[in-house]
Amino acid sequence: MGNLARNIGRTALGATAVGTATLAYAAGIERRHWTLRQATLPVLAEGARPLRVLHISDLHMTPNQKSKQRWVSELAELNPDFVVNTGDNLAHQNAVPAVIRALGPLLDVPGVFVFGSNDYYAPRPKNPVRYLTKTYKRIHGIPLPWRDLRAAMVERGWHDLTHVRRLLTVDGQTIAVAGVDDPHLRRDRYSDIAGKPDRSATLRLGVTHSPEPRVLDAFAEDGYDLVMAGHTHGGQLRVPGYGAIVTNCQLDRTRARGASRWGAHMWLHVSAGLGTSPYAPVRFACPPEASLLTLVPRATSGNEEDGATDSARFGAGADVG
Repeated sequence: MGNLARNIGRTALGATAVGTATLAYAAGIERRHWTLRQATLPVLAEGARPLRVLHISDLHMTPNQKSKQRWVSELAELNPDFVVNTGDNLAHQNAVPAVIRALGPLLDVPGVFVFGSNDYYAPRPKNPVRYLTKTYKRIHGIPLPWRDLRAAMVERGWHDLTHVRRLLTVDGQTIAVAGVDDPHLRRDRYSDIAGKPDRSATLRLGVTHSPEPRVLDAFAEDGYDLVMAGHTHGGQLRVPGYGAIVTNCQLDRTRARGASRWGAHMWLHVSAGLGTSPYAPVRFACPPEASLLTLVPRATSGNEEDGATDSARFGAGADVG
């Protein structure tokens, strides 16, 4: 019995050590392992020139996250044609200047945005087990200065797509864009933007924070080519060989990050985002990311390839908090 007890004790200690090391990696290293994902999607009209679209989401910024701010500002060196921000920029009452500083020169590039729940309300401490269920009661944190953030981005030329449809010209090509307010908070009113987008547009783009299927279905029914979303954090904690455990919305976990088809025509791109809640500052097998999408014409043969093979480039840095 003595040997058995010692073996059990060693096993328990080993498991504890592995768990501690994993948590240290997830909290101290991976959540600051800034990553650029790249993918090619066949969504443009026949004969169109490729467009380079930078997808930024879920910054969850606090004022002292300096390396995140530096890394995001350097994304301007990619020379995107267009920027899409799918919300959850804030995680602190005083974070608006930090977000604008991070976006910096990207605000000189044509861009659009919608807001997420953590633009409207500050995060709160939560029991992590609640994310494994869909029955918990949502309790909002203190209000955040989303109006100040909106004013700063609009002043620099970006378009707020909250329940708005627009025709934009990017690199000489017409993009029909539309967006909804955050479906996670059930603030979406798709009826405000319902209807077929301009069929002559090079790209018909829908934007939402949370990729709720009811909203994706509506965009698909109206004939959009691509919808871009965030919110899921890619699952935030992923199991190698299995993927995301949860998505924190009604989207199935296999679509928690990256590109996938939604219906017969439309593509969906979900960003795993660049931040975490200050109360759950961990990522595992899911580094923080921005995405550079190269949009190309749709195949004319009816035999469209996946086109979503992606690569990653990592940056380095360290934040406090």
